[in-house]
Parts: sequence; C-alpha cells; structure tokens
Amino acid sequence: MSKHIGILTAGGDSPGLNAAIRGVGKAFLDHGDINLIGFKDGFRGLVENRSFRLEKENLSGILTAGGTILGTSRDKPHRMLIGGKYMDMTDVIVENYHSNHLDGLICLGGGGTQKNALRLKQKGLNIITLPKTIDNDVAFTDTTFGFDTALGIATDAIDRLHSTAHSHHRIIVVEIMGHRAGWLALGAGIAGGADVILIPEIPYDIHHVAEAINDRARKGKNFSIVAVAEGALDTKEAKVYHKLLQQKLKPKDKKEKKKAKLNIAEFEKKHLNHTYELSAKLEKLTGLESRVTILGHLQRGGTPSAVDRILGTRLGSACLELVNQNQYGVMVASINDQAVPVELEKVAGNKKLIPMDHPWLNSARLVGTNLGDN
Repeated sequence: MSKHIGILTAGGDSPGLNAAIRGVGKAFLDHGDINLIGFKDGFRGLVENRSFRLEKENLSGILTAGGTILGTSRDKPHRMLIGGKYMDMTDVIVENYHSNHLDGLICLGGGGTQKNALRLKQKGLNIITLPKTIDNDVAFTDTTFGFDTALGIATDAIDRLHSTAHSHHRIIVVEIMGHRAGWLALGAGIAGGADVILIPEIPYDIHHVAEAINDRARKGKNFSIVAVAEGALDTKEAKVYHKLLQQKLKPKDKKEKKKAKLNIAEFEKKHLNHTYELSAKLEKLTGLESRVTILGHLQRGGTPSAVDRILGTRLGSACLELVNQNQYGVMVASINDQAVPVELEKVAGNKKLIPMDHPWLNSARLVGTNLGDN
C-alpha cells in the first residue's frame, strides 16, 4: 500500500531548498511507493489546504534554482494571523493532515521551524525536518544548507569592497546577516581578509576597534574593512540584552515574561540602525571617512553553491529510509558527513552559536584580526 507524505518549506528562503525538495522527491518517486504532496507557502498552506501532487516534471530543472518551488512564509501554527487576529491553527493543521491521508510530513526550515514541527509532533503527527538557514545556527547539525552559498556571497562582497576602501582611504563597514549567530560574519570576514570582525558571541568595545584601525593607519595602511554581524552588540548593549533574555527565559510569572518579550522587541527595533551608528562612531574616533554596506537579502538569493546542492540532495534523499522505517519525530542532521536522525526534542529551542574555543576564532586572532575585545 502506497504512502502519502506531505512536504513544505517554512521560514525565510534559503539557497539549497529546491535541491532538498528534489532530493526528497526523486528518492521517493524512483525508489518508493510514495505519493508526495507539496503544500504551498509553509504552514499557512497546510492550514488553508493549498497543495498539489509533486511529480517528476515538477522536480526537473530545480537543482540549480534559488528559492523554493513550494513558496514559504514565517507563519507559526500556534500563532497565525487570521482575519486580523492571531489564532492557534494547530488543530486545523491536524485535521488537514488527516484529510489528505498523510502518513508523514517533511518540514524544511530553520530554528523556528524545528520548534513548530515539535509542536505538531506533540499533536500526534509524524514529522521529519531538514535543517536549512544561511545563519548556520540550527543545533545538532554540523551545517545547514544555505550557509555555504551565503558565505560565498558575503566573501565575494568583501573582496569587492577592498578596492574602493583602498582607493578612497576609507573604513568600509559591511553588515552581514546571521541574526544572533556570528557564523556568516566570522567565516566571510576570515575568507575576505577583514581587518575587524564583530560577532554577537563576543561583545565589542568601540575604543578597541578604533585603536586597531588607528594602529593600521600608523603602519601606513590607510583603509580598513570591518565585517559586522547584524546581531553584534557592544559591551553595554550586551549586558542589557542578556538581562532581558534571562527575564524572558526565567520569568517570575507570565506578566514578567510578556513584558520581557515586549522589551526585547523594542531593543531589537532600536538595534536596526546599529551598523550606521557604529560607522559614525568609528569615523569620529579615527578621523577616517567611513561608509556602510548592508548586504541584506542578497545573501539569501541566487544559485546555490555545489556544497549546498550536495547537502540538500544528501539530506533530502535520506528521508526515504526514515519513511520506509516509520522513523519520525526527527531532524535529519549532517554529522561527520553522514545523514543522522536527531530527535526534535533535542533540536527545538536550541541555537548553535560560535563556541569561544572554535578554531575559526583562533585562526582569526593569529592572523591579526581584531574581534573588538582587545
């Protein structure tokens, strides 16, 4: 008897999503008696029951394409905007899961998707997830598809900025995505030869950064490249943010937790102009002209790298064995170049940040890169 498996992509788009969809689809259609049902636009498509049957013709030519043929959204099953109000649509998802006679559901997404998938598992649904995000911050996997492509784009941008920085004797401050994880900024900063790298994991002192730039100027190097993660914080900001985070994670009551959430949202809103403020301060402290480049969503677009195509294909095709063995409630992780199922309970709610003993940090320091802390 054939199985019916649903598939959707949730959260932000990421290079390699189509490669993973293709990996799932071709493995299922070529080697299993499985009907694959694609749901459009993430969990919202599942709520609204917008789906289509994925056939081989849908998978043709998508390996090299960016984005996702299924569409995506950041909607959360338990808090979805319906008719102007946020509503818990989890029961509707369960109903549509059964009305489509699904034996399982594959969700491609980042940290938020892992948490949403766990909620659906707890409702009794058979769930498998795949880790995608350019941030590379999903726990219990060596890497996520999307990261390598974004890393290459950010590195290329830094490469190109070197010439204009040198020509005009400027400080170029380039903001790199990654939310609260510094993998992209650190990797691209090292690969692109940035002089300063600022990441969320290491609160920085603006005076240390300015001194590093002034020291370069004294040595005749009258330009500097500063790679800054969008979530980077100075020492004062870090203390405020971590206090708010603790209030959210360990509140005295629901009222305090709600207040902490609102305060964090307000903090993050104010932090949006952080890179421009950093640039202005460096210009004042060094006397050098400073310019800002924000890469933004450019890092999420375009053709996926060979690494992300392989990773998406490898993790996607690994779903076939799990479905055949009725092994659900797991994320397919990449560990030591192997596709390994990891329980969603371990993954959901955890974020993979850069550990202070990571070799990338050590390498950056050894080649003289300033990390804002000394």
